[in-house]
Amino acid sequence: MDAIDKLLAQVKTEYTERTNTPPQANLNPVKLVLPNRKSDVLIDKLLSDVQADFLEKDAAEALRKQEELIQEKIRQEKLKAKQREALEKPAKEWLAKLDPLSSEGLWFERFAQGYPSKLAAAIDYLQTNS
Repeated sequence: MDAIDKLLAQVKTEYTERTNTPPQANLNPVKLVLPNRKSDVLIDKLLSDVQADFLEKDAAEALRKQEELIQEKIRQEKLKAKQREALEKPAKEWLAKLDPLSSEGLWFERFAQGYPSKLAAAIDYLQTNS
């Protein structure tokens, strides 16, 4: 029985040693890795490059939109000039038929005072009434 008692005593001591040791003793130590200063500089440079690219793209997009607006304005002015040119002949005919002493003729005389010529006033008048 002595052999069994010795064996039990041995198992008991091994068990108590395992339970009494803190679990942290079995863990591997964790190494704290601090970032390298070189990598910070590289990251900062990369971020500034990306930011510069975005700013450049935004500026190019703004310039493109501004050029589109200018082209649209030029197109609108050309269209307006064509419309005025198309109304020139009917305006001349309307002015030729207009009786300057009629109520419409007297009204038109006052209306035309703000224009460089009666033809320009007649074109505007016909343009708004068409």
